[in-house]
Amino acid sequence: MKNLLLVALLLSCTSLTAKNLPLSTVDHVDISRYLGKWFEIARFDQKFQKGCTATEANYSLRKDGDIRVTNKCRIGTTKGKLKIAEGRAWVKNKETNAKLKVQFFLRNFKFPLFSGNYWILDLDSDYQHVLIGDPSRKYLWILSRKPNMDLEVYESLVAKAQDMHFDTSKLLKTLH
Repeated sequence: MKNLLLVALLLSCTSLTAKNLPLSTVDHVDISRYLGKWFEIARFDQKFQKGCTATEANYSLRKDGDIRVTNKCRIGTTKGKLKIAEGRAWVKNKETNAKLKVQFFLRNFKFPLFSGNYWILDLDSDYQHVLIGDPSRKYLWILSRKPNMDLEVYESLVAKAQDMHFDTSKLLKTLH
């Protein structure tokens, strides 16, 4: 019984400290190549995405140099009601362009208090698939330029997320 309690304690401490571990991003992101349409392949489910499927994100440059974010999804099924969320993103780390902030509430004004982390954790050289997360490890997305992803690529990104201490058992695949 003592051994079981010790194992449970160690596991709970491990999960508590994962959010405190450093999280690495890619070395550099060419924002102009990153812009455009991305399809969500999988995500950690969030309140703001409840019931979403056929999810797409479109990134475009704003006049002020920030990024316009337009997220679309269908509720319930791939033919369900269309839901659109408009936001803005801006680069926090100009050295790499891999750490951004994203804000959907009061998006016409840049309020870091109302923004979330959008860190680019893995990005292929052709800008065809990307792994997005944040240091708390509560948010994770796998995106692709196409609505479907090769299983080998998907599994590779999941393995990378696991190596970064994300609980990939929480990944929800997105239907298109």
